[in-house]
Amino acid sequence: VIDALGDLPKEMVKTITFDRGKEFSGYLKIEEKLECKTYFCDPYCAWQKGTNENTNGLLREYYPKGMDLSQVNEEELELVQSRLNNRPRKCINFKTPNKELFGNLY
Repeated sequence: VIDALGDLPKEMVKTITFDRGKEFSGYLKIEEKLECKTYFCDPYCAWQKGTNENTNGLLREYYPKGMDLSQVNEEELELVQSRLNNRPRKCINFKTPNKELFGNLY
């Protein structure tokens, strides 16, 4: 998370909401490094992180649940990442995530 968001201007990362996965156990370090507030969703409350759940659904178009992701190479992951980040989303008025994020930087 720090590597992905660390180079963004501080005013662009105000809060981060995590699910309860153990991969976010270092949330205090994330708060410190990114100078932002972090929150955790309540268990079994998917509606609290709707965009995440929607993105998981989009990922399932490429990688079915239960698929062994260790068999997917970096090049393929980057291709899927690019496709999803350049796909218009209703939640941001049908702009792409890349345009919404980087369009404001350049």
